Amino acid sequence: QVQLVESGGGLVQHGGSLRLSCAASGRTFSTYAMAYAMGWFRQAPGKEREFVASIKWSSGSTYYADSVKGRFTISIDNAKNTMYLQMNSLKPEDTAVYYCAAEYGRGVVTRTPDYWGQGTQVTVSS
Repeated sequence: QVQLVESGGGLVQHGGSLRLSCAASGRTFSTYAMAYAMGWFRQAPGKEREFVASIKWSSGSTYYADSVKGRFTISIDNAKNTMYLQMNSLKPEDTAVYYCAAEYGRGVVTRTPDYWGQGTQVTVSS
């Protein structure tokens, strides 16, 4: 089993920044971390959950949705088993619940990952 715990959400003004964290734990993850792809999704009220960014734990290869390219940066800290999402130049349309996800054996996380976090709210005021 893998447990994912997000933190770092909150209220920020248009143009501001936030950094989300996703701490991964569990015996399975500790043993096989390098085989996982990790990622962030978000879901705004009344909308479907959408992909934001993904990173391969072993190589650090990253992928971004077009809507966040150049503004968001995904990264990992191997020593802390933690993934981050640095969000800059935030817009009101970035308002959503952000979820982290982990998927075994993939280069990029898909819409059906093996594990989800509980979500953290990000609200961008105009």
